[in-house]
Amino acid sequence: MLLDELVKTTDAVASTRSRLAKVEALADLLRRLDAAEIPTAVGLLSARPRQGRVGVGWRGMSAAMGKPAAEPSLTVADLDAALDRLLATAGAGSAAGRAVTLRTLTAAATQREQDFIAGVLLGELRTGALEGVLTDAVARAADRPSEAVRRAAMLSGDLGATALLALTGTAAELDAVGLVVGRPVQPMLASTAASVGAALEVTGEASVEYKLDGAASRCTAWGMRYASTPARSQR
Repeated sequence: MLLDELVKTTDAVASTRSRLAKVEALADLLRRLDAAEIPTAVGLLSARPRQGRVGVGWRGMSAAMGKPAAEPSLTVADLDAALDRLLATAGAGSAAGRAVTLRTLTAAATQREQDFIAGVLLGELRTGALEGVLTDAVARAADRPSEAVRRAAMLSGDLGATALLALTGTAAELDAVGLVVGRPVQPMLASTAASVGAALEVTGEASVEYKLDGAASRCTAWGMRYASTPARSQR
């Protein structure tokens, strides 16, 4: 897919305040992606590329901005490959190597694509396509329950991988996503259940323990001096 299609979708999402319209625009885009492009595109849309931070700051990005291309030609795969090269460039002479990669990339990008690339690399892609909206868009595109997609994304810690599974796998495969030792999960907010039985229907066999409140302290800092105020129960 051309990067231009991704950029046009982000423009459409940014131009509306309707959550439903954002979800529909993103879902339409997700349906048109090749399977290999899905994790990459989801990362770009949320300004969290799959490569993570690639060491590009404002100075480097500004220096790389030159005359934009007249017509779009970059693909999602082209941008992904350039980010791979940026991440792999390290050691002596890495600054010069990154500068060459960035200049080559931006020279092939239109003005709007240059702005998009900068937003992704600097984490300032302001489209309103937050992960919650993207998660609902994945569910809509894959025709899966939003709850199932949210659960899989939370337990896998990777919305891009979850999107790929939702769009190319089966409902059973999506439901089978679970905790893996050593793999981080997304933040989880507790919710109540109607009864212990209802909770166990969701979790399966579980061990339960009483919740004990921990000690709370407040630390106030100014300059290089610190003062700690213990909780009332510690006084």
